[in-house]
Amino acid sequence: MLRELRPTVVLLVAFTIITGLIYPGIVTAIAQALFPHQAGGSLVVADGKIIGSELIGQNFTADKYFHGRPSAITTTDAKGNTVPDPYDAANSAGSNLGPTSKALMLRVQGDAAKLKDGSVAPIPVELITTSASGLDPEITPAGAAYQVPRVAKARRLPEDKIAAFVAAATVERTVGVLGEPRVNVLKLNLLLDGVVK
Repeated sequence: MLRELRPTVVLLVAFTIITGLIYPGIVTAIAQALFPHQAGGSLVVADGKIIGSELIGQNFTADKYFHGRPSAITTTDAKGNTVPDPYDAANSAGSNLGPTSKALMLRVQGDAAKLKDGSVAPIPVELITTSASGLDPEITPAGAAYQVPRVAKARRLPEDKIAAFVAAATVERTVGVLGEPRVNVLKLNLLLDGVVK
């Protein structure tokens, strides 16, 4: 029996070392050498402090800031009730509510009513719909442009000046064809605060 078991154990140990240690070590070393910022989590640093990641959205609620997509992430409070916990990277999840869900329709209608604020412009869809991860850090330029009047009013600045910040923070398609134009909400808000140049 040991003769039959020995090759199995040897292969298990060999593949564990190769695929569990050597391969990940090589890939990590290459990533750290070629893409150190991305391999380190794409962290955003201001005044020597880590304030977030380019890859994970944050919950901005003040009128003077641009807001990202709604996050459907929830947690349980001390009493066992489900409560919102937006952008909790340790608990990434969507809502699992379908298009016929009354709770989803009420939430979307409530968000739309808050966003309208007298505007007649159509609301960009990402401002009222959640993503599958609940962590999206980016919105479309149209989503940012829709928020310009609110941010300008809260900051007491002309709308064209706020729109210039949006234009400066807009990232075009990679190599001209990959992805869509996008705005990282954290970077845009830091640009507005003068933290990032």
